[in-house]
Amino acid sequence: MEKVDWKVEGMTCSNCALTVNKFLQKEGMQDIKVNPIDGAVSFINKQHTAISKLKKGIDTLGYKVIDETSALKEKKRFLSTNKQRFLFTLPFTLVLMLHMLHSWLPLHWLMNPWIQGLICLPVFVVGIWFFGRSAVKSLQNGMPNMNVLVALGALASFVYSLTGAILQLGSGYLFFETSASIITLVFLGNFLEETSIQSTQRAIKSLARSQKVMANMIAFDDQHKEQVFPVENSQLRTGDLILIKSGELIPIDCKILWGDCMVNEAIITGESAAVFKEKKGLLIGGSLLESGIIKAQVTATGKDTVLSGILQMVQHAQAEKPPMQKLADKISAIFVPLVIGISLATFFLNMYVFDISGGDSLMRAIAVLVISCPCAMGLATPAAIAVGLGRAAKKGILFRNASSLESFKTIRQVVFDKTGTLTTGLFIISAYKAFIDEAEFKQVAFSLHKFSNHPLAKAIADEWKNNSPARWKSINEIKGTGIKAEDGNGNVYESGSFKILPAKLTDNNHSVFILKNKELIGWIDAKDEVRQEAAMVVKWLHDHHIKTILLSGDRREKCVAVAKELGIDTVLSEQSPLQKLERITELDLKMPTAMVGDGINDAPALAKATLGISLSEATQIAMQSADVILMNHGLKNLPEALALGRHTYLTIKQNLFWAFLYNVVAIPIAAIGLLTPTLAALAMAFSDVVLAANSVRLFIKKVL
Repeated sequence: MEKVDWKVEGMTCSNCALTVNKFLQKEGMQDIKVNPIDGAVSFINKQHTAISKLKKGIDTLGYKVIDETSALKEKKRFLSTNKQRFLFTLPFTLVLMLHMLHSWLPLHWLMNPWIQGLICLPVFVVGIWFFGRSAVKSLQNGMPNMNVLVALGALASFVYSLTGAILQLGSGYLFFETSASIITLVFLGNFLEETSIQSTQRAIKSLARSQKVMANMIAFDDQHKEQVFPVENSQLRTGDLILIKSGELIPIDCKILWGDCMVNEAIITGESAAVFKEKKGLLIGGSLLESGIIKAQVTATGKDTVLSGILQMVQHAQAEKPPMQKLADKISAIFVPLVIGISLATFFLNMYVFDISGGDSLMRAIAVLVISCPCAMGLATPAAIAVGLGRAAKKGILFRNASSLESFKTIRQVVFDKTGTLTTGLFIISAYKAFIDEAEFKQVAFSLHKFSNHPLAKAIADEWKNNSPARWKSINEIKGTGIKAEDGNGNVYESGSFKILPAKLTDNNHSVFILKNKELIGWIDAKDEVRQEAAMVVKWLHDHHIKTILLSGDRREKCVAVAKELGIDTVLSEQSPLQKLERITELDLKMPTAMVGDGINDAPALAKATLGISLSEATQIAMQSADVILMNHGLKNLPEALALGRHTYLTIKQNLFWAFLYNVVAIPIAAIGLLTPTLAALAMAFSDVVLAANSVRLFIKKVL
């Protein structure tokens, strides 16, 4: 099984992406993702089909697989971009259009059909070379694309005009300017579309730029003296030592070995306030070191860095197709043949039923072809998703797939885990009682908890750390219960909540109990603070008529106290991971439910909910099973994530409405002769720009 990532050049809309997708499906590829916005194509090659064969197949469709590194060095050929093609064809087209002013200007020479044909020829050749080749290849593969419509329109008007010139049928048969204007204006439309769509990638591009910076690498000479020299961060390897000074970008993921600093991680978390980092602290590449000087060791490079992970996650999410996009794709797939049929019907009905001249009937049929380009429908969803995901990433909100954006619109209740979600998760020991020697009790407690990642266990291990831990014959962490260990003498130790207590013990109002051979040897109380932003988040949800539920494995008394402080509607306490999963299943059946948790103990429940939202440290992204990740425990970003999801969905609906309305209204107008092919080409060009502009509004739109 081989995972393939490509960059494909030449895709101009979702119809193009659909063509590439169908070809790869036909070749047996799986998990295909095609993003028409940035040309990213990924798939799994399970059958080990030759990559060269697949690339050749993509080329025959009229697109090209490019190597991004070599593409930067490769000099672009003349007329290889839509901008160049437009600028080349524009002067010829403008001259041709002047013939309409011959009554006022001395331009009678332009009325000569052969002069018009010669002026039109360069435009026609460039247009047919580009649109015609792509159209023919798409028809050969049984996947007609939008270029079929453009090529047919330009070809029909040129051939009709050429026939009129040869047979000397008069000016009523000359439409060379129509052929030229269609080609020129579609090139203009493609260029404007590319420019508009590129702006939807602003947030992702700014993240990507942060990946390429210079670093101060530390090395040692033959006399073991420290030397510092500049290198590009792409040359660094895991384990390398680097020096980072105040005001510099952190070049790559690393761990502080010496010094402390203040770091602005806004590019990752969306939080502009600097955070303090000291020895052993982890730094994320792309962050800004605001003050301090540190020496650090590289912990990850290339695609393993946090920033690369974010970029890949966003790009994959952009390539995912939410349900609404799949509907648009189905329509786009039958749109080209349907439009050709409507165009032919327009020609014959106008000519034979309504007794319109052959030339006017042809112009109406061509106008139908040109106005009906399915680009607007195809771009409606990807453009909005690209902006929504990009804006979210800049705020430290990561979506694993585009479907998550649509899911937000349905959420009517939000379930919160308590520890580490509504509370800080940073415990301190507030009280303890030992029924054996205190030093021995602390040693046992440290030895039991030092291997666990549970917040309570980490707090105990950090507070009572010692250099002579007990040696265990075996030790196991039982999720939802606690820790069980056996020493060399056969003594069994247990640590956990009140659930592990024997029935005879009734004093169960403590955080952690430790037993030896089923006898209580001590208890520990730990204190955990409620997050400052939690109350604001719960209030926002209630203001938007979203029900809130606290779901926790903790004692009912503690859960009720937190729920009362925050104003949470319902409390489900003392739940094991399996019970949490069952509760989420029940809640999800009643109404669409979002689950917010720490992404580790709550993984099954997060996966089961309509929408799983994980509050995670940036360096743990890859471990999560949630649909949405709020970076660096960003609970305060939950309202923005919900609002952004809904507004992105609203933008998609707006785009699709205007795209469908545009075609429904424009085709009849063109068919009855109220729209010339030239105006049709101009209108088609700007329809994509309008939708892209509506999508770009999401960058600045107030969503909260």
